[in-house]
Amino acid sequence: MPGQRISQPNPPPDPSHLPDSLIDNCVNTDTQSVISDAELASLSKFKQAANYITAAMIFLRDNVLLERKLTFDDIKPRLLGHWGTCPGLILVYAHLNRIIKRSNLDALLVVGPGHGAPAILSCLWLEDSLAPFWQSYTRDRAGLTRLITKFSTPGGFPSHINAETPGAIHEGGELGYALSVAFGAVMDNPNLVVTCIVGDGEAETGPTATAWHGFKYIDPAESGAVLPIVHVNGFKISERTIYGCMDDKELIALFSGYGYQVRIVDNLANIDQDLAGAMEWALSEISRIQRAARSGNPIVKPRWPVLILRTPKGWTCPKQLHGEFVEGSFRSHQVPLPEAKTSEEELKLLQAWLSSYQPEELFTISSAEGKIDGLPVNDVLSIIPDNKEKRLGMRKEAYAAFQPLTVPDWMPFGIQSGHEASCMKTIGNYLREVIKKNPSTFRIFSPDELVSNKLDAVFDVSGRNFQWDVACRAQGGRIIEILSEHTCQGMLQGYTLTGRTALFPTYEAFLGIVHTMMVQYSKFTKMAFETDWRHDVGSVNYLETSTWARQEHNGFSHQNPSFIGAVLNLKPKLARVYLPPDANCFLSTLAHCLRAKNYINLMVGSKQPTSVWLSPEEADRHCVAGASVWKFASVDDGVNPDVVLVGIGTEVTFEVIAAAALLRKLVPALRVRVVNVTDLMILGPHGSHPHALSDEDFDTLFTKDRPIHVNYHGYPIEVKGLVFGRPGIDRMSIEGYREEGTTTSPFDMMLCNHVSRYHVAAAAVRAGALFNAMVSTEAHEKASYIMHLAQKDKEYIYREGQDPDGTFDTPVFGDAKK
Repeated sequence: MPGQRISQPNPPPDPSHLPDSLIDNCVNTDTQSVISDAELASLSKFKQAANYITAAMIFLRDNVLLERKLTFDDIKPRLLGHWGTCPGLILVYAHLNRIIKRSNLDALLVVGPGHGAPAILSCLWLEDSLAPFWQSYTRDRAGLTRLITKFSTPGGFPSHINAETPGAIHEGGELGYALSVAFGAVMDNPNLVVTCIVGDGEAETGPTATAWHGFKYIDPAESGAVLPIVHVNGFKISERTIYGCMDDKELIALFSGYGYQVRIVDNLANIDQDLAGAMEWALSEISRIQRAARSGNPIVKPRWPVLILRTPKGWTCPKQLHGEFVEGSFRSHQVPLPEAKTSEEELKLLQAWLSSYQPEELFTISSAEGKIDGLPVNDVLSIIPDNKEKRLGMRKEAYAAFQPLTVPDWMPFGIQSGHEASCMKTIGNYLREVIKKNPSTFRIFSPDELVSNKLDAVFDVSGRNFQWDVACRAQGGRIIEILSEHTCQGMLQGYTLTGRTALFPTYEAFLGIVHTMMVQYSKFTKMAFETDWRHDVGSVNYLETSTWARQEHNGFSHQNPSFIGAVLNLKPKLARVYLPPDANCFLSTLAHCLRAKNYINLMVGSKQPTSVWLSPEEADRHCVAGASVWKFASVDDGVNPDVVLVGIGTEVTFEVIAAAALLRKLVPALRVRVVNVTDLMILGPHGSHPHALSDEDFDTLFTKDRPIHVNYHGYPIEVKGLVFGRPGIDRMSIEGYREEGTTTSPFDMMLCNHVSRYHVAAAAVRAGALFNAMVSTEAHEKASYIMHLAQKDKEYIYREGQDPDGTFDTPVFGDAKK
């Protein structure tokens, strides 16, 4: 069956077998006299106007105030939009306006059903929050005409909420992340309440299921609060929702188990009084929890409020079409009258539908002096907050709240070259200082891996912020550890877009879990960057460690560097990928990323001790350049080489250095230049990325005509894609992760992926022999011997269960013949 078969509109769920006593866990509040008749009338008019505009945005290209009978010419050639969720969104928006106006509440709105953009845009236009950012959307006939006729057409607002939508901090495409974004936004924002509307379709996603635990990471003494409203309208695109098929007892049991107080709002005949009472109760509960925490007497395991709002799908649209239910069914999800452009029957239904809102009573239709043509009437506007900065579309937290970090000097944390150090332990010490200097504007979001990733120095100055754990509660911890990459990503986004800076450290293999979330976020930042009114935000900083090269103990499942490719596919002006080769370079890179704005930064490095190649001063210069010749490992400082060996990544660079040392002993006549690349983006053709080298600089670094062998941490195809378009690049060979691995030894991981010192050295001999006659006479013999050494090491590993002694000792070049 193409769509859900239903015997009635807005079908009720089947009753559960749960005990009736569960109903006692549901909060009941006054639903009769919460708001005055005047407020009730204004709420009704605001909703009426917003619903009219929303429906008109989906259908109309002309005749926007219905001043004559509709014709086919008035209908857009392509009907785009999602009506079904919009009446519920407008209902919540109207009530937030009322509460903000009455109580001066500091509030943001995060909308999970981002496909309900026309509802939000119509409310923004009514409260005059579009024109300050988009001058052509004035609150008059001209602005209204543009809003309606240009929606979902080239040059107008798109069909989903995005960064062009004032007040938005969440890309409205992919479902599942609204709730975690809302929790991130209120962290360290003690006066802010974020109302988050979670659609019952979105509620079926895994990320949302975990995000319900987000309040357990909110310390009410230091942070604001999230008011979740679960909008249960019962249907997705063509099927009923899980929540829509759960009765009240099942929903109460579910959310009570999460730790919430549940208030169900479902009195359709008295919906405004019902919702008003529920919201006032919820805000009073939030205030009670916060007062207790801020007075030094926090409530242990406070039960935060959640509202379950049951309204019909597509409320107020036509009841039926062609004998099928529309309102209260999946058929209202998108365009309830899909053939209105060509069907007389549907055009008549549209005429009746739009007329039912009585637009002539909602907007000034006049050219008389002193009247603004198209302005909403006073009854519509009276519910809107008088203080413009309090309006949901004007909140500075959503577009102008950036607080730059105080970034400490990293040099004092540097390691002397020639020693060994873990990149992660080294930067852990530095992050400890970052936390000390930024006690309310920096957080770390991590999937329970800080200790494993050797970043635990941060716990010297900060605890975790898990409020349900007695060891962590009410201590101002800067660390959010929850074993859900999705929740970490969502919280990080909300925290970043409201002006702060964060770090997301995790295992390399599992960062890909948030691949599409990261892409959605990048789309938001791209569009934000292209507006002229959204201010800078901090960069999103990923710290990828426990890499495949040293996941030999966990095995194949933990070996996956694919997130690099995900970042490479982003808009170049936003994307940065760094593979620092040692601890000092990592310090320099991290400090840079914490200062940077508007980027998606990916830093990849090892947590195991490894050689420190460069002094702090050398590392700083190297990172500024993005790549450099490492003279200490090159023959004659790299002058006139026969071959160029390139390392990109911590462990594979070690193998390049080891190969260079091996070649000094076995093939002293071969002239080798060693290059390390720490900024991956320099490799692309000039102009392909802001960091891409010019052709001249590329040739200076890698030579104009000598063979280049690249030992790369990620998949070789990524480097191939980056250098595509560079002249003469057919001289480059690339090795990297070959999707080979198991539970084995660290060096066997190098061998099985062809990035070992032996593979690098053999490739160098074969390539360099073409430019060095002294090497060519023995190239085959030497290359074969080198690969024989590789086989002997592999046999040793499989016989002894460990790498040969000294495998990872820092290579020594001594006074080898040059």
